[in-house]
Amino acid sequence: MSELIVRAGELDASDELAGSRKQFVLDEVVYLDGNSLGALPTAVPGRVDDVVRRQWGELRIRSWDESGWWTAPERIGDRIAPLVGAAAGQIVVGDSTSVNVFKALVGAVRLSGPSETSEQSSGGRDEILVDATTFPTDGYIAGSAARMTGCTLRPVTPAEVPGALSGRTAAVLLNHVDYRTGRLHDLPGLTAAVHAAGAVAVWDLCHSAGALPVGLDEHGVDLAVGCTYKYLNGGPGSPAYLYVRGDLQDRFDSPLPGWNSHAEPFGMRSEYAPAGGALRGRVGTPDILSMLALEAALDVWDGVPIEAVRAKSLALTDFFLECVREYVPAGRVESLTPVAHEERGSQVALRCADAADVMKRLIERGVVGDFRRPDVLRFGFTPLYVGFADVERAARVLGETLAG
Repeated sequence: MSELIVRAGELDASDELAGSRKQFVLDEVVYLDGNSLGALPTAVPGRVDDVVRRQWGELRIRSWDESGWWTAPERIGDRIAPLVGAAAGQIVVGDSTSVNVFKALVGAVRLSGPSETSEQSSGGRDEILVDATTFPTDGYIAGSAARMTGCTLRPVTPAEVPGALSGRTAAVLLNHVDYRTGRLHDLPGLTAAVHAAGAVAVWDLCHSAGALPVGLDEHGVDLAVGCTYKYLNGGPGSPAYLYVRGDLQDRFDSPLPGWNSHAEPFGMRSEYAPAGGALRGRVGTPDILSMLALEAALDVWDGVPIEAVRAKSLALTDFFLECVREYVPAGRVESLTPVAHEERGSQVALRCADAADVMKRLIERGVVGDFRRPDVLRFGFTPLYVGFADVERAARVLGETLAG
């Protein structure tokens, strides 16, 4: 038995989060794709069955009140809040990440000027900075938001943001963790720089929420969005969320006002009057089936400190990189993920010339990661259900595949 196998067993034996694994539906496959779709929590099927059969099937429309459907977007938002370092009352769940990015970015431009209802940017702030390395949809939406608000769109890397900020900057859209490489960007420092320039900071938390501390309130983030189907395990297409800092909520002017965000949603008035608080982020009727599946999935976080999750995430990725160095033939892969802990999310990205074929062969051998064009192997480490033995096995199979 190799020294790495022995060490993996010792690390698993001392893992304070090891008990969380039994709360997920897992098999013999090493699942390292939770950064794309989290595993199914065991509590979800029974809860969804109740929602469908009893709440919808028996109570029917009464469930909007009796089963709490109407308040689900804010109630579930308050459950997500501690995982991203936010106080209650600042997160609303609903719509997709893309829709929430649009709301947040247009809302940010409107917040940046003296007139919160003007369609055109004002006060000389006519530029939006967007992460040039972002997930493509964020870039597409930033372009649309720029056209809608009369702004110029300027793509820059996160490292270039401080030097690119000026009196023209209205809003800045950044990713907390790079989806390709797993690089963790400096949310506190960049947010402070954006604020010093008088602009509004919008953060995409899709690859960080549920994997590491975010500290939205602590660092004064203005607006943030994120999905729930990755590290939060909400299921395919589960609703996203929107964070609006408490002191900005009375000025947040959503570009998508709907009856669900009206101060009197059942008044059916022709004139729009926004609700108070985070409810301004709602639009239309909530997707109840997916939303309540997400609520059940969040049970796995009860009593789990996000700091412990972060500590295990770093230990898992450190161990994986060590195993890769031991098992993979020299020069066969190149790590794109930073070595420094303060710059690393919860995934490892390896560059490999024949990455598509390699990932296909890994999956055939029971190690599931994913492939990003043109040459990147991505491995996501979800601390609630990935163990050190999984890590050692994945690296060993990768080494055997690349040596074959």
